[in-house]
Amino acid sequence: MPQSPSTRSPPARLRSASPMVLCLALLAVPLTAQAQTAPTAASADDRVYEAAEFARFAPQTALDMLNQVPGFTIRQATIERGLGQATGNVLLNGQRISNKSDDILAQLRRIPAGNVVRIEISDGSTLGIPGLSGQVANVVSRSTSLRGQWAYRPEFRARFTDPLLTRFETSVSGEHGPVQFTFGLENQANHSGAGGDTLIFNGAGGLIEERVDVWTGETNQPRASARFVIDGPADAIGNLNMAVRDFRSTYVEDGVRQSAGLPDRDRDVRELQDGWDYEIGGDYEFGWGPGKLKLIGLDRFSALDSDTAVTVDWADGRPRQGDRITRASEEGERILRGEYGWRQGPADWQLSAEAAFNSLDSVTRRFALQPSGREQEVPFANGAARVEETRYEVIGTYGRPLSDTLSFQLSGGGEYSELTQVGAGGLSRSFWRPKGQVSAAWSPEPDTKVNVKLQRRVGQLNFFDFLASVNLNTGTQFSGNPNLVPPQSWELEAEVVRTHGAWGNSTLRLYGARIEDIVDIVPIGATGESIGNLDEADRYGVEFRATTNLDPLGFRGMKLDSRFILQRSQVEDPLTGLDREISGSLKRLASLNLRHDVPDTDWAWGAGLSHQKNAQTYRLTELSRQFEMPIFGSLFVEHKDVYGLTVRASAANVFSGESYFLRTAYAGRRTDPVAFVERRDRTIGPIFSLEVRGKF
Repeated sequence: MPQSPSTRSPPARLRSASPMVLCLALLAVPLTAQAQTAPTAASADDRVYEAAEFARFAPQTALDMLNQVPGFTIRQATIERGLGQATGNVLLNGQRISNKSDDILAQLRRIPAGNVVRIEISDGSTLGIPGLSGQVANVVSRSTSLRGQWAYRPEFRARFTDPLLTRFETSVSGEHGPVQFTFGLENQANHSGAGGDTLIFNGAGGLIEERVDVWTGETNQPRASARFVIDGPADAIGNLNMAVRDFRSTYVEDGVRQSAGLPDRDRDVRELQDGWDYEIGGDYEFGWGPGKLKLIGLDRFSALDSDTAVTVDWADGRPRQGDRITRASEEGERILRGEYGWRQGPADWQLSAEAAFNSLDSVTRRFALQPSGREQEVPFANGAARVEETRYEVIGTYGRPLSDTLSFQLSGGGEYSELTQVGAGGLSRSFWRPKGQVSAAWSPEPDTKVNVKLQRRVGQLNFFDFLASVNLNTGTQFSGNPNLVPPQSWELEAEVVRTHGAWGNSTLRLYGARIEDIVDIVPIGATGESIGNLDEADRYGVEFRATTNLDPLGFRGMKLDSRFILQRSQVEDPLTGLDREISGSLKRLASLNLRHDVPDTDWAWGAGLSHQKNAQTYRLTELSRQFEMPIFGSLFVEHKDVYGLTVRASAANVFSGESYFLRTAYAGRRTDPVAFVERRDRTIGPIFSLEVRGKF
């Protein structure tokens, strides 16, 4: 029997040298005690928001401030193996964050608003950082004294769910000599739940089963983090980031089922996930020759055990039936990266090289409940394996202004990867893939900016997709597929940003992508299916977002943030040969958020509306779609000075949006007759939350 990763001794990778050593060695370079480097000046073409402009919102953190920048939407960095070029749209003091487990939202929440000097909105291609394009926010901050901030966010749901009382965050930042530091502790906990009826119909439309189910889910993930920014000799600067997290999640579903010709039965689902992870990463940038060299190292590791059991108790007293499946997994990543950049006249140059090693150890076991009440392990093919990838990347970048109103950036190179799977149909393969992008920023008028980007992108694979899996709750499963290859795509986007004076601003973005080897669901053998590759697919859409100030209409302190997306996609179905949408892809999204900071008071209130629809999920044996409809609405009221605290009370799902699931299952493949249709309607209920924020 394979040994569970969680019971083995620490792997050799944890006992050997790693980028952690490099990070510490880099930051151990002798430092000259000196004053903090002053924030760099903003470009004349930037939109600059001084800290004082956010005073009416009484922000506690940098995130509170950035969320109020007109027309700007935070785009999270793409989390893939390795670091690669920048993919998000937020910088801290002109630098991208060289870590992965800590997203930009968490980083911004730890920066007290009192440390923020200003926020600059720039065209990404003008910043000399490869990969950036479109509108990019640079949060300029400075720690001049010891500051702290905290927030407590309990939540209460009217239906099915216990109160959430463990969600909080706190951080403290300051400086000591040339070192700026931030320590954080948080628990981004979540409670959720829903309940209601499910009806099952046969292929002819006759009702054959009724179900009533209630489920609840609870997640706690306490996390401690530390960040150090060190001013070195001359213009050298170093960063060190560390974080450790504990993770525990439970899911409980209780249901009653009634079917024609069968006794009533109770069905229970229990799922537990328990694990932990850590990350340590650092970078050090210093002058070398005509330019600057930046060395980056990162080491991260995670371990997660899951246990899912489904049991059925019959009303007529027949023996309990049940299945249980467990999975123990360990994931690791080590990265070394170097970037060398220099300026030659008006042009910026950079050469970057990166090596990354990723691994997954996973063991899945399945058990069946016997009439005696004891469990017996049953064979589970392709459920245990080790997947490894060694990846190397080299990219060169060149950028320069072509005129006072036009600039561009060009990057090109490629990546080489070796992918090895041990066990579960193991296979070793290697890939060479070109990649790069060209972007341009043009300002035809002072109040208009145009950004265009064409990118050749190489995607990443989810290592778990190589292994067999089963969902006991839905009764579906995937065979293992060792033949997966990384997807590639050509992606083109253009956006126009307009400033409308006192009315605010707006952004119109058009985008499209041609994807090769797209990851979807493919046939395996005569009856099986798994995650695999399809030849190619297209995805295109339009996005509009705006911030409209209503002051010119006489509504002082009121603004409306809006966002709309329409998207279409197309891929050839591997079963029918006909074109269809990409499985589960976005079709449309709409959101409106109104905020009113009542003049000459400490009160604010607001309301929001949102709607989203995704395409169906196309399995070879069924079609399904899960969604919440029709509209998700929210309200809030806030007081900005309750004994020095900011207190907000909110209500969400005020229009009683429901959770729906529609599934059509076939007697074999989707080309066969319909076996049954499942229609689920579960009540979520209103959600009430309280947020208390303070500083010290």
